[in-house]
Amino acid sequence: MQSEVVEWFAAHGRDLPWRRDGFTAWGALVSEFMLQQTPVSRVLPRLDEWLTRWPTPAALAVASPADAVRAWQNLGYPRRALWLHSCAVTIVAEHNGEVPHDVDALLRLPGVGPYTARAIAVFAFRAHEPVVDTNIRRVIARAVHGESDQGPPSTARDLADMTALLPTPDVSPEFNAGMMELGAIVCTARNPSCDVCPLSDSCAWRADGYPVSDAPRRRPQAKYEGSDRQARGAVLKLLRESRGPLSHAELARAWPNGPQRDRAIMSLCDDGLIVATLDTFSLPD
Repeated sequence: MQSEVVEWFAAHGRDLPWRRDGFTAWGALVSEFMLQQTPVSRVLPRLDEWLTRWPTPAALAVASPADAVRAWQNLGYPRRALWLHSCAVTIVAEHNGEVPHDVDALLRLPGVGPYTARAIAVFAFRAHEPVVDTNIRRVIARAVHGESDQGPPSTARDLADMTALLPTPDVSPEFNAGMMELGAIVCTARNPSCDVCPLSDSCAWRADGYPVSDAPRRRPQAKYEGSDRQARGAVLKLLRESRGPLSHAELARAWPNGPQRDRAIMSLCDDGLIVATLDTFSLPD
């Protein structure tokens, strides 16, 4: 299984910036933050802009949080911009401006969780660690356990599953990346392309006749149109585009539904994405 995945990835993996020789550890960290719950196609142009403007943690650390929020533009989940800025400040203050190598140190950075820490350690520093995302969990569920659906995540179980599959350290980063890529473009949640999968001959799910999981279906994501998330985005967009603080009356132009707009403003304040004074609202300095 390991050699099949590694060989398939070498031949069919997408050409993405973070997979190219010379891509920096800081670039890997930024890309991992941006890729959280965001499609690759939306990340690519923003990643290039960020790394051109802030090629090192030190470059971002001297910018303001407001600059980071503005540069985030419409990527969604904008708290990630604040976390990235905090990461840059922490890396400069505690790691001499260099992204740390080991998982434990990475986990202590703002906004870095178990997946992100291991992804940076593996893909930037070739650490011999298991990386587990939704795509990898789905491949393991099908190929190893014969289940159609990966079920709810369990950090301990999922890491143990992937650890048991890791090949030797010299190719384990490629295996991690290959499993992730396999789940992203072949072993997809719907309509998997089993005819081109390198694991089709050994896949337990295929061998069992593709049994359907009896696990409860996950709730579909709430619609974005008209949601509080859209209201938050509209309020933040108006502030990003303004040259200075805005009054409540000026900010009211962002969203027509008054109670929903006020909820959006309050939640953005709670997240530290906007700062309220007695009379105005602004991005954080």
